[in-house]
Amino acid sequence: MGEKTDKAKGLANEATGNVKQAIGKATDNASLHAEGTAQERKGEAQQLKGKVKGALGDTV
Repeated sequence: MGEKTDKAKGLANEATGNVKQAIGKATDNASLHAEGTAQERKGEAQQLKGKVKGALGDTV
């Protein structure tokens, strides 16, 4: 995947994770809240990967 693809997927995962967290908190569903937190972290990692690719080139 390229830099922009990683960044876009990261943003999507972060957004989805934030929604899951909010729904989990609103419905008192700890499992959904935890799933959202994990997905948000995954998105942050994907964005970081995209930034590294941007700095080093898409060879990473």
